[in-house]
Amino acid sequence: MFDSFSSRISGIFDKLRKSGILKESDVDEALREIRIALLEADVSLEVAKKFIAEAKEKAVGQDVIKSVSPEQTVVKIVRDHLVELLGASSPLEINKKPCKIMLVGLQGAGKTTTVGKLAKFFSKKNKKVAVASADIYRPAAIEQLKVLAGKVEGTVFAQSEKKSVEAICKTALDRVESENADVLIMDTAGRLHIDEVKMSELQEIQKILDPNEIFLVADIMTGQDAINIARKFSEALPISGVILTRVDGDARGGTALSMRATTGREIKFLCSGERLEDIELFDAERIADRLLGMGDVVSLVEKAQEHFSKEEAEETAKRMQAGIFTFDDLAAQMEKMSKLGGLKTIVKMLPKSAQLESLMDAHGVSDKTVARNLAIIKSMTKKEKRNYKLLNGSRKKRIAAGSGTTIQEVNKLVKQYEGALDLFKKIRKNGIGKMSAMMRR
Repeated sequence: MFDSFSSRISGIFDKLRKSGILKESDVDEALREIRIALLEADVSLEVAKKFIAEAKEKAVGQDVIKSVSPEQTVVKIVRDHLVELLGASSPLEINKKPCKIMLVGLQGAGKTTTVGKLAKFFSKKNKKVAVASADIYRPAAIEQLKVLAGKVEGTVFAQSEKKSVEAICKTALDRVESENADVLIMDTAGRLHIDEVKMSELQEIQKILDPNEIFLVADIMTGQDAINIARKFSEALPISGVILTRVDGDARGGTALSMRATTGREIKFLCSGERLEDIELFDAERIADRLLGMGDVVSLVEKAQEHFSKEEAEETAKRMQAGIFTFDDLAAQMEKMSKLGGLKTIVKMLPKSAQLESLMDAHGVSDKTVARNLAIIKSMTKKEKRNYKLLNGSRKKRIAAGSGTTIQEVNKLVKQYEGALDLFKKIRKNGIGKMSAMMRR
């Protein structure tokens, strides 16, 4: 979402660090470049000007030039203003049973998929979820929601076969009560444009449902249009928050930076890929850290805890400490990375992500190479996975043919595997403390 913005901001701060003693003109130049970066990220001119003016006022007030670490002071000022611009989100009132959530938005924004993602999100919090669709216009909408509900364990498909919005809403409310569900998520019909007829339909649904939350689902790829849409929906409905979709795309991200400042509506969730797990609560501080290249290790740890048990992690650590690391172990680590959203997603949550991504590009490392290496390992026999020394020329030729790769790619993986084995042997021999000291030299 913020790739180019984050990369540019990181470059600006790197310049400040290298310049040694900062002059006021250095700070002015940095803020000018940040203003350009904001505008290029599709942040509105009004918001960008206000952001820079306030940051400059604070920088002068704090005597940045005379501070012990002036570049860090500038970074902190910019970070604090980014957090303020993004806006904190109030907690969801999901403990009020049942919590009724209504999703609205234009057609194609990803509302129905977002229903499935929200169902997955709440089910992970041990909430019993019911979903329903008041979309009586798109033939596949109800069937799509039924399929998504089936993918989330314990989710109730609270759908009426009757073709009226009123009947659908009343059936859903009855099912929530009979099933003792904690959360009801109601999908609504999308529209190509905002019109009075369909807005009145949404108002009717709101009246019957009496939702705790009304979330506008907006596609971040639409840029400033998403903000205009948020304004218009807010005029007709008491929108309590926004869910931004497709945040993993090539959009410049200004929608997220401008949404709160220009509409007053909180961003509640961010949705990225196609998987039901690809949803996260919006956290202004964590997003600001990602923007400034500081990473988001907390979110990465939380994701890891969702997918891997403590016992599993301890068992893996014991095997590595004992010098046991087979191709099966390597494949298991690769599959775990995929569960976390892939190598690219993990790197984006680490500090200095822009530099790490450049390093990966230089060495030809990507999610595609991970998938290719998995295919190579899966084409090996059990004995070959346990003992890589069995991999002679003829075996490598067979593996390459079976995985759709080349012998050179098989050799490259084997070499990487041997490098990992050498590292584990050194750690086992010298201990982690000595190894850390050796790597710092």
